[in-house]
Amino acid sequence: MALIGANGHGRSHRRRIAELERTGSVRLVALADVQAIDPDPPVPPGAAVFTGHRELLAAATPDVVVICTPPHTHLPIALDALAAGCDVLLEKPPVPTVEAHVTLQAAVRSSGRSCQVGFQALGSLAAQTLFDAVRAGRLGTIGNVATVASWRRDDAYYARAPWSGRRIVDGRPVLDGALVNPLAHAVMQSLAVAAAAGAGEPVLLEAERYRTRDIEVDDTAFARITFSGGLRLLAAATLAGEDFIAGEVIVTGSQGRGVLEYPTDRLDLPGITGPPGRIDLLENLVAHRRDRAGVALVAPLERTAAFTAVVQALTGPGAAPPALLDDSFVEPVGAGPERVQVIRGINAVLREAAESLKLPSESGVAWAVPAYTVDVPGHG
Repeated sequence: MALIGANGHGRSHRRRIAELERTGSVRLVALADVQAIDPDPPVPPGAAVFTGHRELLAAATPDVVVICTPPHTHLPIALDALAAGCDVLLEKPPVPTVEAHVTLQAAVRSSGRSCQVGFQALGSLAAQTLFDAVRAGRLGTIGNVATVASWRRDDAYYARAPWSGRRIVDGRPVLDGALVNPLAHAVMQSLAVAAAAGAGEPVLLEAERYRTRDIEVDDTAFARITFSGGLRLLAAATLAGEDFIAGEVIVTGSQGRGVLEYPTDRLDLPGITGPPGRIDLLENLVAHRRDRAGVALVAPLERTAAFTAVVQALTGPGAAPPALLDDSFVEPVGAGPERVQVIRGINAVLREAAESLKLPSESGVAWAVPAYTVDVPGHG
C-alpha cells in the first residue's frame, strides 16, 4: 500500500494504515508529499518517501494507493495509479465535473482495477438501515429529503493551504465550499436516500450561496434539488454557525419520518433500531481486491456520479458567485487564527429551510439574495 498526500488529512490515513499493518493485512511501502513528511505519526521503517506520485508508482509498485491530495489534483493522480495497476481509495470530493468523472470511470473499467471514494459515512450500518427502510417502503412514499448542518471554521482553516477557499488554482477548478467539501457527506448521504427511494436522476438545482469573509467560495449554502421522479431534496449548511448541528439527514414519507445524524450514526426511525458501527472503506477495498466477486465496494466511484453532477451544477459555469454578507449580519468571535465568523440567527434559517424546503430568499430572510437555477448535467 502507498499513500499520496501524506500530510494534513493524510495523517489520519497513515494512522489507519498502521492499524491494518498490525493485523498483517497490508504493508505501507511508500508515501509521497510535496512537503516534508510530518513526523507524527512516524514513517514506518522501510517505507520509502517521495515528493512526486509518478516516482512513487514507478519505484514502489504498490497494489493499493490512497490519494489524499487537494481535490483539483485527484484526476491525473488517480489515472496514473490505475494505469500502474493499482486499486485506489480516492478522497472525497472525487472530481469537479461530470466529464472528469466519466474519464475516471472509463479508466477504472479499462484497467480492471477498483476505485473507492472516501465517503466513509456510506459505510455506516445505521445509514444502511435507513436506506433499506426507505427502499422497502417502511416510511411510505418519500415526499422529500433534507439535510442540515451548522459548523464553524476559523481563519486558520482558510489559511491552511493555497487552494482553501479558492475557485481556481493553476487553471483548474477547486472543489471547496460548505456543501462541496467539509459537508459533502451530508449531500452524499441525502443523494443515497433519494436513490434508495427510486427518485431517478437529479435534474434541477436551485441554490443560494453566501460568504462571511474574503474567500472565493461559500461558507454557507442552500441547495434545492429536484429529481426526475419529482422528489425534492433541500441541503442547508453553514461553516459560520451558532449552536453546533452535527449533520442531520431528514427523510419524510407518507407513513413516517426518519432522521440520521450521519457523523455520529445516530438513527431515529420509528420501530427500527440501526446497528452501531461502520464498514471501514480502506479495509473494504482490501477485502474487495482479494475477493472481487464476493465483497462489494461500499463507495465505488459510480455510486458518487450524482454527487459530482450536483457539484458541477452548484459551482460550475452557470452558478452565481457567493454573496458577501454585510457586517451587520455577522459577528466575529475570537481573535487571531482562531477567529470565526458567526451569522446571527443562522441556525433558525437552516432549520426553517430544512422543514419547509424553502430557500432563504423565499422565506424573507433579510440578507438573502435570489436563487440561481441550473440544470443538473446528466451523468449516465
